[in-house]
Amino acid sequence: MASTAPAARRAQALWALPPVAALALVFLYPLALVVWQSFSPEDGGHSTAPYAAVLAQASFRDALANTVLIAVGATAGALVLGCVLALVIAFVPFPGGRALGRFIDVFLAFPSFLITLALLFLYGTVGVANGVWVQAAGAASGPFDFLHTPWGVLLAEVTYFTPFVMRPLLAAFAQVETGQLEAASSLGARPWRIVRQVILPEALPSLAAGGALVLVMCLNEFGIVLFTGAKDVVTLPVLVYTKAILDGDYTGACVVAVVNIALSVALYALYRCVAARTAAGGVRRARA
Repeated sequence: MASTAPAARRAQALWALPPVAALALVFLYPLALVVWQSFSPEDGGHSTAPYAAVLAQASFRDALANTVLIAVGATAGALVLGCVLALVIAFVPFPGGRALGRFIDVFLAFPSFLITLALLFLYGTVGVANGVWVQAAGAASGPFDFLHTPWGVLLAEVTYFTPFVMRPLLAAFAQVETGQLEAASSLGARPWRIVRQVILPEALPSLAAGGALVLVMCLNEFGIVLFTGAKDVVTLPVLVYTKAILDGDYTGACVVAVVNIALSVALYALYRCVAARTAAGGVRRARA
């Protein structure tokens, strides 16, 4: 028996070697190159001088502020809108509710620029809304001119990322026992109280998971900012593109990329910590 255990461990290590090697080649090696390049000044050698130079730039600080503010705002909007829509689909019977729930799964496969193009078609300078206004009021131009501003980017991200919140919420709401809802209703609880005290506590881990996913994706979103044409809205991914492609500053681009990665990983770690505490609190409440 003692001799078979080391042999089994060696066999498991051999089976694990190919996927680990593939992961290292496809993901870890390029990431290591980016980190290595971020410590490589143009005059040779390796130091933290590129970080000091990039962090001192006002463009970097503005991009960091834009990234965080837009990501937080879009996440908050997606959480509120996604929670309301998921509650309606899950608990308010109406024709087409099931089809709409299935459409959410299809929507997750859509590229982000498709939603942005749809918003440009609706609210762009020559979009449908401005065209209707011009024809109805006889004005020279329409009043809708916000898609090239941070508000336009925020609207596009909320629109695109809301289904990413709804999908785990719909799965969580499907697990809520109808007997609990009927018992609460029979005791005189109003709908909002049932939602607040019965439904949402059960769905809190799913809500946190959806919010964390949306926050990380918003931090790294590039296509929406690019397709809205918001030239004054520079986020960290846009700054990486600008430095690498337009300015030819590959070291600076790598520095910004490393900061963006570190920010995403830190927020994901925070989410894992909060999710673990939420799950532990749910277990304690269930035992009580």
